[in-house]
Amino acid sequence: MTTETTSEATADLSDRYDPSAIEPKWRARWEADQLYRTPDHVEGKENRYHLTMLPYPSGDLHVGHWFAMTPSDALARYHRMRGYNVMFPMGFDAFGLPAENAAFKGDAHPKDWTDANVAHMREQLKAMGAMFDWEREMNSSQPDYYRWTQWWFLQLYNKGLAERKTAPVNWCPTDNTVLANEQVVGGRCERCDSLVEQRELEQWFFKITDYAEELLDNEAMDWPEHVKLMQRNWIGRSEGAEFGMKIQGHEDLEFRVFTTRPDTSFGMTFAVMAPEHPLVDQITSEAQRPEVEAFVERTRLATEIERLSTEGDVGKRGVFTGTHAINPFNNQPVPIYLADYVLMSYGTGAIMAVPGQDDRDWDFAKAYDLPILRTVQPPDDFEGDAYTGDGPAINSDWLDGLYKEEAIAKAITWLEDQGIGERQVNYRLRDWLISRQRYWGAPIPMVYCNSCGIQPVPEEELPVELPYDVEFRPTGESPLALSEEFVNTPCPVCDEPAKRETDTMDTFMCSSWYFMRYADPGDDGAAISWDAATAWLPIDQYTGGSEHAVMHLLYSRFFYKAARDMGIVPGDEPFTRYYSQGQILGPDGRRMSKSRGNVVPPDDQVARWGADTFRAYLMFLGPWDQGGPYDVDGIVGVSRWLNRLWTVATSEVAFTDAPDSDEARAIRRATHQTIARVSTDIEDKAFNTAVAALMELTNTLHRAREAGEVDRTAWTEAMDSLLLILAPLCPHISEELWERRGNDYSIHLQSWPTADESAMVEDTVEIPVQVNGKVRDHVNVPPDADEDAVRAAAEALPRWSDHLGGKEPVRVIYVPGRMLNVVVK
Repeated sequence: MTTETTSEATADLSDRYDPSAIEPKWRARWEADQLYRTPDHVEGKENRYHLTMLPYPSGDLHVGHWFAMTPSDALARYHRMRGYNVMFPMGFDAFGLPAENAAFKGDAHPKDWTDANVAHMREQLKAMGAMFDWEREMNSSQPDYYRWTQWWFLQLYNKGLAERKTAPVNWCPTDNTVLANEQVVGGRCERCDSLVEQRELEQWFFKITDYAEELLDNEAMDWPEHVKLMQRNWIGRSEGAEFGMKIQGHEDLEFRVFTTRPDTSFGMTFAVMAPEHPLVDQITSEAQRPEVEAFVERTRLATEIERLSTEGDVGKRGVFTGTHAINPFNNQPVPIYLADYVLMSYGTGAIMAVPGQDDRDWDFAKAYDLPILRTVQPPDDFEGDAYTGDGPAINSDWLDGLYKEEAIAKAITWLEDQGIGERQVNYRLRDWLISRQRYWGAPIPMVYCNSCGIQPVPEEELPVELPYDVEFRPTGESPLALSEEFVNTPCPVCDEPAKRETDTMDTFMCSSWYFMRYADPGDDGAAISWDAATAWLPIDQYTGGSEHAVMHLLYSRFFYKAARDMGIVPGDEPFTRYYSQGQILGPDGRRMSKSRGNVVPPDDQVARWGADTFRAYLMFLGPWDQGGPYDVDGIVGVSRWLNRLWTVATSEVAFTDAPDSDEARAIRRATHQTIARVSTDIEDKAFNTAVAALMELTNTLHRAREAGEVDRTAWTEAMDSLLLILAPLCPHISEELWERRGNDYSIHLQSWPTADESAMVEDTVEIPVQVNGKVRDHVNVPPDADEDAVRAAAEALPRWSDHLGGKEPVRVIYVPGRMLNVVVK
C-alpha cells in the first residue's frame, strides 16, 4: 500500500479552494493563449455554431443574463469536447432608446453612455469564464457594423421589400415629436404630460407579409412548440372572402370587407368602419357630423393597444355615421358605424357585423339597440348569446340547411359568380414598420430630392454616419432633423441640394442579421462572404428568451429567407435548433425589480462565491426551461459541493493495486454511469440533473477515500473523468484541479470521455421477495439470474420458514429483475 496526495504540485498554492485566486488566473491564461479563438476550418473537425442572444448594454449584467448564457456556454463547451469546431461568439445590441433618454436628461451623450456600458459589461461577461470568441465581437452601434445594416436596407429596397407608406404614430402636440410606446404613460407624454395623439406619418416598412405563408411553415423546426404556436398565431392566417358593399345615397362609392364566415352574411345587421377610413368624411350625414368628428378626434388619442382591448364600455366605443350600406346577399340596407376597435391597418379597415354569430358584434348590437338575426342553428341546449360553432344555416335563403364548410364554399362561389367578391387569404401579420424618429439608431440610407424623388445612398458612400455634435432638446425632437450638417446633402443622381432621411432604423433590424456577421466579422467587402456563410450557417443551437418569439425570432427568419433569395446564405431557416430558457425570479418568487428590492446582483454573488459556484447553482436550481426563484440556501449547498470536490481531488489517498476488487468495480461503475448520465443530461439541456449526478459521483469518491485503500487505476480514471465532465459547467476549478493532477494543459482541449457499458453493469441486483403479495425480505443476485437461482437465494434466507408460516408454496411468480412472489395457502 502507498499513501500519497493526488496532486503533483501543491506547494505553491493553498490547499483551500479559493475561487478569487483561481478564476482570474485561468481567464488570463486562456485569453493570452487565445484558447477560444475559433478558426473557420479545422482539419478533421466539423463546424458547429452555438449562439445565445446578445445583450443590450444597459450598464450591468443581471442574473437573467447569467441564467441564459452560462448553460449555453456549458452546451457549447460540451460539443467542443465532443470533437466539433465550435464557434460561440458574443456582442452587443447597442442602439436603443435608453441611451437617447440619458442624453435628453443631460446625463451623457448616447455614444459615450453606450461605449462606457459596453466596456463594463464586456468585463462582466468575461468573468463568467465562458468560451466566447472575443475576436468575433460585434457592436451594432459601431459604423463598421451599421454600414452593413444600411447595406441590407438597400438590398431589401432593391428587391422591392422596403417601401414608404403612411402609418399611425404616437404624437405629442406640445413637443411636436413622435413618441415610442414606452414614452406614453396613461395616454400622456412622459415628458410634458400632454395628451398623446395618433397621427399618420410617411414611414419605411419591410414587406414581411410577402413571406407570411413561408413563415407559417414552422412545424418541422426543432423549436419549443409554444414558440412555434406563438408565431403561427401572430401571423394569423385567415381564409375567407372579400367583397364590396355599396353605400346607399352614394352610388359611386363602395367599401370592401373581409370575413372568414361569408356563410353568415344574411345575418349582417350593421357594418363597421375604422375611424380613419378614407370614406368616413364623405359618407357621414350632416346631422351626425359633430358626433362623428368628436369620436374620430377622441380615437386619435388612443393607442392601438387600447383600441384593440376588449375592456371598456362598448356603448362608448362606436358612433353611427347616419348612412347605410347595402348587404349584397339580400339587398337590405344596414347602418354604417365607426368603432375604435376596427383598424385601418388591418384587413380592409371595415367589417360586416353578424351579431348572432360573433361575440363582439353581439355586445355592440346590444349597446346600440341593433337587430340580431341568427344564421346558424345552435344546439337545443345552447344557452349563450352569440353562437360561434357549426350547425345548419338558417334565415339564409339559398344556404339554408348547409353546414359551415359547404355553406362557406357556396357563398364564396356566389360572390365570385356575381363579380362582387373573391376568395381571399388574410394575415394578422402586418408589414414591419422600421422607421424610428430617434437619433441613436442606424440612419436609413435614403435621400429626398425635389427633382429625382426618393433615391438610395450609393453603396460606396456607406456608412451614413451619425453626427456626434447634435442638439438634444428637452422636448425630445429628433436631433438628426435639427442637424443641418446631417440633413443637407447633394442628390446622388443630379447632384442638386437634397435632404437626408432623418429617421433611424428599428433596433430589431440590427439584431435580425447579427448572427451572420459573427461568421465573417472582419470582412470589409461584404456583410458575409459565401464561404463564411456556408462554413457556419445555419446556426446549430440558438438560445434565448421566448419573449422574443414574435419580434426578433420572427424578424430574423424573414431576414434570412430574404437573404437566401438574394443568394447570400444557404438553407431556409437561420436557427436549426432553438431553446428558450425560463426566468430567474427573486428570492421572494417574484420577478426581480429594483422597486421590489429583490434584485440579486450577479457581481456580488461572483465576488462571494466564485463564478463556477454561481454557474453551477443557476444550472442546479431547476429545469432550465422553467427557471425559478433564487435561493441563497441553494447556492450554499453548491459551494459546499465544490469545496468537497476540491478536498477529494487534493487530499491524500491510500492507494492499492486491486483492479478486480469489489471496491474498484464499484468506483468504475459509478464513474461510467455518471459519464453516461451527464452526457445525456447535457444533450437534453437538463443541467440540473447533470449537476446532481456530478455531486453523487463526488460523494462516492469521498466515501471511497474515507473507507480506506483505493485502487490506483480506478481512482485515477474516476477523478480525471469527473473533472472532464465537470469542465463545461465549472471551467475554472476543473482546469485548476486538472493541472494539479499533473495532466496536460488544457482540460478544455481534451476529448469527452466515453462511457464503458460493460463497466456500468451492476454486480448484483436487489430483488424484493413477497409472500402472498407482501414484501417480507430481499435477496441480492446477479443481474442475469433466472427464476431458479432467485428462488434458491430466497429459500436460503435465515427467516424463510418464518416468512412461509409453516405453509407450503402453491405457486411462484417471478418478474425478471423486479420481484419474486410466493403464494401459499
